[in-house]
Amino acid sequence: MTRPIDPNRPARIGVLFVCLGNICRSPLAEGIFIHLARERGQLDRFDIDSCGTGAWHVGHDADSRSIRVAAKHGIKLVHEARQLEPHADFARYQLLLPMDRSNRRGVLAAGSRYAINPSRVRLMRSFDPAHVATADVPEVPDPYEGSDDGFERVFHMLHRACGGLLDRLAEPGGLDAIIDR
Repeated sequence: MTRPIDPNRPARIGVLFVCLGNICRSPLAEGIFIHLARERGQLDRFDIDSCGTGAWHVGHDADSRSIRVAAKHGIKLVHEARQLEPHADFARYQLLLPMDRSNRRGVLAAGSRYAINPSRVRLMRSFDPAHVATADVPEVPDPYEGSDDGFERVFHMLHRACGGLLDRLAEPGGLDAIIDR
């Protein structure tokens, strides 16, 4: 279930990280983004969450390997997996950031009945400074079936992309420059 909106807070930019089961990549991206936004004194600017396109892990904690790699880098993951809720999530979040093309297709398919602007659904690594000018944006690979070192590699990919996203949102035009409105 999506987190309730606090009506006493000013409007914030909604950022939703999306992967398949919401236990590995997307909660890690959420934790990193929160951590970096807090370090920059910008946390209050954002409404941040994560979800999965599938329902396999709804109600579960993040994968223990995601929790460990986050902790190794000073980030505490507090997480309960949930599935994408198209109507509520498309209304609440301006940016939906899937980790790979398959999940991007899933988000766009779910959003088709709500006439979601496809430019709001961006691959996570499109904000990685190393790939911003690249025509073929790489995916964040799913580390679930692999070893612990896969989670470490994913952490660094997400850290760069989250930093790049925060940089882009701080530029003139911010969100409007990212989303073709």
